[in-house]
Amino acid sequence: MAKKQTIYDVARVANVAISTVSRVLNGSPYVSKETKDRVQKAIEELDFRPQANARKLARREAQVIAVAVPTFTSPFFNEVLKGIKDQLKSTDLDFIIYNTGSQNPQESFKTFLDRGIPDALLIISIHIDSEIEKRLKNSEIPVVLIGSKHEDFNYIYWDNYRGGFLAGEHLIDQGYRKMGMVKSHSKSPVADSREKGFRDALAKHQIPIDEAFFAAGITRKHSGYSEEAGYESIQIMMGNKGLPEAIFCNNDAQAIGALHALKEADVNVPQDIGVLGYDNIKTSRYLGLTTIDQKMYDVGIQAIDRITHMIKNKDTSLVQKTVEPELVIRASTKRP
Repeated sequence: MAKKQTIYDVARVANVAISTVSRVLNGSPYVSKETKDRVQKAIEELDFRPQANARKLARREAQVIAVAVPTFTSPFFNEVLKGIKDQLKSTDLDFIIYNTGSQNPQESFKTFLDRGIPDALLIISIHIDSEIEKRLKNSEIPVVLIGSKHEDFNYIYWDNYRGGFLAGEHLIDQGYRKMGMVKSHSKSPVADSREKGFRDALAKHQIPIDEAFFAAGITRKHSGYSEEAGYESIQIMMGNKGLPEAIFCNNDAQAIGALHALKEADVNVPQDIGVLGYDNIKTSRYLGLTTIDQKMYDVGIQAIDRITHMIKNKDTSLVQKTVEPELVIRASTKRP
């Protein structure tokens, strides 16, 4: 199979700069007839077919957006990535996904930056420490954060505290008084904010908190935001002190694991115990799971709209948005 010729090959054969080839391809009047003829001859000799990407590269326009994400196998991140992918169809940009892993995403992300800076960056749920901040600023490329925030960057951030508070208030409204929580095994701003919101809602209504009903699973996959961790948390609670009247799970995957463990133990939902999740993934609808909707797909769309605007308009202004969560009530918390 013959090698596909590129704008670099044309520049080499014509003995001119890539920018000169670009000017010829774009019909610029600022090229001498002799140089133009030399470039055209090289194009004919190489049978070069100019593509939009080649012209954009010569003009130093963005071609590829890199999306850094801790994992792309969890339903939450999948929904965000679907929004990104679907909205990119309306642009002439490509994207690559870099999986940093969920155990130490900051260090892995720094390794990714060591390999070369992309044209633009979407960074999902990765904390921006001082070193990452400095390197991103030095790169001078469009950056949008999703699920984390920093005063010097564009971001779309979820109000996790508000989501946890909504969860607590809903369970109280349903008449539950003895409540627990499936936590993540690792500390993070997201997990801490949801738990604080939940605890503050209980405190506001003077609902006593029993730490025996606050448990984290053993499995470390997805930082504890997994079905396995939810399943294990229920077993831990039953081994400690039995079960509360209602359980708030840090995400829907945990809630699905919790539902399975409760079914195995012949504990009926919602007759014996209420279960509330977080994220509103597609599966939760079919399980009748009450949850907190984060509109992940829409956030992916908004992130692409923002970063393409920055690219096309060379816009360096900051747009920083907080997404308000919404309670979605289904059967799993409808107390008889």
